[in-house]
Amino acid sequence: MFSERSLTGRVEAVRESYAPDALVLDADRDFETVPPAAAEDLGLLVDRLDPHTYPVAWLPPDAPQLLEQYVSGTFTIGMPGDGSVVWTRQTEPPVVLVKPRLEGSPADFVDFLLAEACVELSLDVPEHFIGFFEDRYRTLHDSLGLAPAETYQVAAALYDGWVGLRTRPAFESWDENHPELAASWRDAGRQLDGRIGDLPGAVARRETSFPDATELACAAIKHGLDLPAPFDALDTAAYREHGADFACRWADRIGRTVGEESAATTEE
Repeated sequence: MFSERSLTGRVEAVRESYAPDALVLDADRDFETVPPAAAEDLGLLVDRLDPHTYPVAWLPPDAPQLLEQYVSGTFTIGMPGDGSVVWTRQTEPPVVLVKPRLEGSPADFVDFLLAEACVELSLDVPEHFIGFFEDRYRTLHDSLGLAPAETYQVAAALYDGWVGLRTRPAFESWDENHPELAASWRDAGRQLDGRIGDLPGAVARRETSFPDATELACAAIKHGLDLPAPFDALDTAAYREHGADFACRWADRIGRTVGEESAATTEE
């Protein structure tokens, strides 16, 4: 299912700087979660497999089945919302997996995604939001009052935003050493810029769901875009420093209202 990917010179330079041990592989088919049998095939390409496990008590009773699988002892790589490039430290050396759906995408954009994965691998961040929230995922679930899949989406977005706060300084420093990648980072931000200014209004008019708005806003954090309230509270040093505790307090302030509005819409 996997084959080693040839990297452009600029991506190879970033890999050498941030994740020199990382193995970059192409997957031969798209996936949200790599099937366990296929994931085990990585054992043929790496020195060691070390699957993550987490306490099931961190999950609310109605958590999505895939999340229950992820916290179990099953060797799980990739989850819904992870995007087209996935990295894992459950192998030695760590691995970056590229999904076939990226084929046909602009080469500069693909290079940026690969470089971003290398930067994330260099940071001391969890591989998935459950390692970020830990038992506070239940707190987030209760605060939001949303359906399980919506809670999952918001949690994934909040984690993505927090990671974005940590990767952004690297991207901002690339103008001199990696100018093409810096340009791709800015181009990706410009594509989001026009979509985030009216997010609160779009949610109020029910043109956009709160989880979708949170996902969009948190994706913009790594690009340094100006966010409207209440999402602007997430682009702060306080969020970078306090992480999941801050995210849960943020959700508690606004999530209950959103959940009540969602329930009212459903009843209508």
